[in-house]
Parts: sequence; C-alpha cells; structure tokens
Amino acid sequence: MKEITDRLYELQDSEYRDFQSKLIPTVSKDYFIGVRTPQLRAYAKELAKSDIKNEFLDELPHEYFDENQLHAFIISLEKDFDTCIKRVVEFLPYVNNWATCDQMSPKVFKKHKTELLPYIDKWLKSDEEYTVRFGVGMLMEHYLDDDFDEEYMKKVAAIRSDKYYINMMAAWYFATALAKQYDTAIKYIENRKLDEWTHKKAIQKARESYRITPEQKEYLKTLILPKN
Repeated sequence: MKEITDRLYELQDSEYRDFQSKLIPTVSKDYFIGVRTPQLRAYAKELAKSDIKNEFLDELPHEYFDENQLHAFIISLEKDFDTCIKRVVEFLPYVNNWATCDQMSPKVFKKHKTELLPYIDKWLKSDEEYTVRFGVGMLMEHYLDDDFDEEYMKKVAAIRSDKYYINMMAAWYFATALAKQYDTAIKYIENRKLDEWTHKKAIQKARESYRITPEQKEYLKTLILPKN
C-alpha cells in the first residue's frame, strides 16, 4: 500500500539501512528502507488499530524488508488466536530472512500452547528454511519452561538440514535448553544426537551464556570433539 510505504520512507535512516543490510546478507541492499525497529513497532501499534490493517496484511508479497517487519509486528499484536494463526500461516511462506522470522512473536500464543503444537509440527516438516526456523523458535520460546516435554526436544534433535539458519536456530534451541532443562538436554550432547555442526555450535553458544555454570561450561568443553 503506497501510503504505508510512503510513511516508511518518511522514517528512513540511510545509515541504519546500510547497517541492516550487513546484518542480513541473504537479501539485496535495495530491499531495505532503513526504519529503526522502535519506530516500526510504534507504527505497527498504530496500524493494528486502523481500518487499513487487514488490507495491508492481505497484500502479499511486500516489496521491502521494513514492510515485512511491520507485517510481523502487527501479527504479533493480534489478540485472537484463530485470527493470529491464520495470519502467521499466510505470512510464513514470504518470510525470507532471520530477522523477520525471529521478531515475529505473537503474544497470544502464550495462552494457546496446546492449540499451537499441531502447527509447530507442520512447520518443522516444511521445505521452507524460515518456516522451519520459526517452528523451532516457537518451541524454544514457549516449551522449555513449565510446558516442557522431551518429545519436543526430540523433534528438534531429529532435524537434518543443509540450511544455515535452520541449524543455527537448532543450536540456539539446545543452548537455551542447556540453561533451562540441563539434565535432559545434556544427554543429547553427550550422546551426539545432533549433526556435528549444530552440536559444536550449541556448545559454543551455551558456553557463552551467563545462565550456564562455570562447571557446566567446563564439562561441555570436553564434549566438543568426537570421542575416540
């Protein structure tokens, strides 16, 4: 929608655009307008209450990264689960970078974890890199605390992919799991249930975490190299 694109250009910061493009090298520099995240979030709140919200959400694909970010932030504000999940399913095929994927975090999911699980199962089986990443991210965000079940961890451990951003999220998941569910997660590291790259990256990220004890970090260090 032209009026939304025009508004984004009014908020443009060219230096920030150049900075963003370096952080997300998988897409062209021309894909970025260069609006800072706090301004995008504020604009999303404004649009979420407007009459043109649905018109904007229906207009896929968007041309710019900033429009996709705006789209993700509006979805994240949706309070009705059925509406939200419908919009997420519609949008995921158009997510083409890690930032949009990771910053889409619907608040309503916290209250509907049982209903969310079948969708996560479908996302983990997708052929789309960022759909799988989003599914793993939702398991990490919502199911490593009171709602933890080892069956979810098994699903992440079973992922085998040549996609960098899937494997990085799987590593991030296990690094977080080592902080929150150490006794269960450490078995997957000890028994080398992950592919080699993800195994090493999970250990690296865990050892960088302030939530892992010094003793645990030292033990994880011994698990980096394959056993003889």
